[in-house]
Amino acid sequence: MGDAVKAAGARKKVVLLGSTGSIGKSTLEVARLLPERVELVGLAANGSVEALAAQVRETGVRHVALHDASRIDELRALLPAGVEIYPGPEGLSELATLGEADMVLVAIVGTAGLQPALAAIEAGKDLAVASKEILVMAGEIVTASAARKGVKLLPVDSEHNAIFQCLDGHAGGEKEVSRLILTASGGPFRNLPAGQLADVTLAQALKHPTWEMGRKITIDSATLFNKGLEMIEARWLFGIGMERIDVIVHPQSIVHSMVEFIDGSVLAQMSTTDMCFPIQYALTWPERLAGGLQPLDFAKLARLEFEEPRHRDFPALGLAREAGLKGGTLPAVFNAANEVAVDAFIAGGIRFPDIWRVVGEAMSRHQVTAASSLEAVIDADRWARRAAQEACKGRTAAG
Repeated sequence: MGDAVKAAGARKKVVLLGSTGSIGKSTLEVARLLPERVELVGLAANGSVEALAAQVRETGVRHVALHDASRIDELRALLPAGVEIYPGPEGLSELATLGEADMVLVAIVGTAGLQPALAAIEAGKDLAVASKEILVMAGEIVTASAARKGVKLLPVDSEHNAIFQCLDGHAGGEKEVSRLILTASGGPFRNLPAGQLADVTLAQALKHPTWEMGRKITIDSATLFNKGLEMIEARWLFGIGMERIDVIVHPQSIVHSMVEFIDGSVLAQMSTTDMCFPIQYALTWPERLAGGLQPLDFAKLARLEFEEPRHRDFPALGLAREAGLKGGTLPAVFNAANEVAVDAFIAGGIRFPDIWRVVGEAMSRHQVTAASSLEAVIDADRWARRAAQEACKGRTAAG
């Protein structure tokens, strides 16, 4: 394990990749709540120059990276003297290996977080993972690298963090686990008749009933692709086969996930819908700290509901299970095709149900190979993007 895990009680020095997104902003809030235990030493963003500069001024960090290298001069003009700037995709990886950092939290949406995540692991940094794509695309490579370097993978997603908490300290290991049960809010269209899904607008898809998130992840929640990605991610994080990973719809989003053991007992992790909870646990593990977050008031909880997902109407879960069971490069195709399809839907090029169809078409055309090298994963990602773009061209938002 990395030094950050060994030094329980010490102040964690954290590099935050994706600081201007929703997870990044919540991470800054955790750092504000626990200044004696969490110190941000590096920040990175895609192209939100003004927001990144404001964060640098607030936190006093001396190291920043900007993925969009064309805006480096704009950023430099807004920063205090002496702040070192790392430009472009290579800059993210350079920042992820910062010598003084104990941990790197990757909250970059999409595939851009994979290279810096691997760089952080190779540099011996514990990795807090908020970017699903890292483990979906290259779970075999990432977990093998982490094991080889002796660093800890700490899940930040509320669902995986919940499972991590339920399993934490459990001596029996994987052989005593019957199922991992990921909870899903069901998204904004949980009760929408299947015949009306083709008429869903972008504005409707962006109205999540529970969480405030970025565009891509909000649409993934509406299609249930978000939960499909989480199924594959859980397979790598916890070493549990896809056949033992299930999803249940839980509209209140109070139970964040559950672990069912072979004796029939179920452990569930519950908290209010605030991403600061899983972020704080990941940053302060193996300890629990009082951080000023709002606990549950059970007297005010009217009900906790659970229901089976509508697998036929929302086929993302079936596609995810297929990708996870077949393995190899297919999960990378599943992920990349979905990114392309979501972008096309946002741009008005395809209809809402076409997101599933585009991904399914790309998966059916793909010749699966082993995902034993980063080059194989990247090649599959590129192929899937071309295949998905071709599939999108054959469809229009009008029908």
